[in-house]
Amino acid sequence: MKRKITDQLIRWKNSSDRKPMILNGARQVGKTFILREFGKEHYQNTIYINLELNHYAASLFDEDISPERLIKHLEAEAKERILPEKTLIILDEIQTCERALTSLKYFCEELPEYHVAAAGSLLGIAINRNQTSFPVGKVNILRLYPLDFEEFLLASDNDLLIEEITECFNSCKPMNEAMHQKALSLYHDYLIVGGMPEAVRTFIGTNSYLESALVQNDILDSYTADMAKYASNTESVKIRACYNSIPAQLAKDNKKFQYKVVQKGGSSSIFGASLEWLRQAGVILECQRTDQGLIPLPAYADQTSFKVYMSDVGLLVNKSHMSVNTIITGESNIYMRAVTENYIAQQLASKNYPLYYWTTSNSQAELDFVLQKDDKIIAIEVKKGEHVRSRSLSVFKQKFSPQYSVRLSQKNFGKTDDVISIPLYAAFLL
Repeated sequence: MKRKITDQLIRWKNSSDRKPMILNGARQVGKTFILREFGKEHYQNTIYINLELNHYAASLFDEDISPERLIKHLEAEAKERILPEKTLIILDEIQTCERALTSLKYFCEELPEYHVAAAGSLLGIAINRNQTSFPVGKVNILRLYPLDFEEFLLASDNDLLIEEITECFNSCKPMNEAMHQKALSLYHDYLIVGGMPEAVRTFIGTNSYLESALVQNDILDSYTADMAKYASNTESVKIRACYNSIPAQLAKDNKKFQYKVVQKGGSSSIFGASLEWLRQAGVILECQRTDQGLIPLPAYADQTSFKVYMSDVGLLVNKSHMSVNTIITGESNIYMRAVTENYIAQQLASKNYPLYYWTTSNSQAELDFVLQKDDKIIAIEVKKGEHVRSRSLSVFKQKFSPQYSVRLSQKNFGKTDDVISIPLYAAFLL
């Protein structure tokens, strides 16, 4: 499956200021696959070392971690030459080997001509747990997310549909109705299947929602296993409680994350660290509240008020036990609003937008997402179906006059009253 992050990897490879690279992201988003494919397509050869499974290779980092010594021993282990500029060295599951992480600093300083890429799923958690000295300033960091909707279309051989969506987005002209309905149908598929690579691959291969759901179950189980493996027994219970509360958090009219929903009497002092664990593991997305629509948005963020979404909408649908029919025909279902918001949060996060939402001080008006792009503010209202009447976007426009106002819904492309109407399936173009 084509992943857009490949373009960033190519730029990294060709950069004159290249440093060892860390590819971060939640477990099972495809980090290992993309690095191995990248090595196969863009290098003469690839040396792949899994530091969790290959105990001998991991032990090489216990002693002298000078790059020259490591290169010599890694060559012997892989039985292949490691050539400057021509070999990609992949150190997978680097969070399990503290000294391997430290060695990246010395590759940067002493042998920058060697191309080293590391992958880690729970890197931030491992660093905090082991008090590892992170090689600040000595590595390039990229983050991989689940497939966004454009990548889902690419994986399902809908390249021409992407071209049509892009053309209508740029011109703000309605799409042919038949194409519009096809795109909506694929959008509904995506809500159910999500963007976890194995779930997408299984769905495309079998055309079965049930088979992809079985893959999602395995992924959810692996996340739960990580909570037990990388946290104490007491902390893992609290982490699971926070994670399991997300469907209920999003079902509320006020979707602000509330610790009392996790547990009666819950507070940030009890569950704050658990929520941070989930964020560092990459399995949730946090959207902070702002009470201003002004630049710079981070200056007006309320650190104590935020929403929490799951990193993959398909996993949310699975965890919420929503039926396929509800997703496809459930415009009247109240919970579909939460699913739709989670979908948009996922599309925006995959483009590396920090997530913010806006409310008035009395919470009488709330705008789903506010983005900052350079020196411009983009106001985004999300609707789950075709009914788009709402006053929140109007209130925000009157108060802050954003450069762009966007309404996402199942309606076709268009523009009215300075509001750009974009179908939900085109969110990847924002």
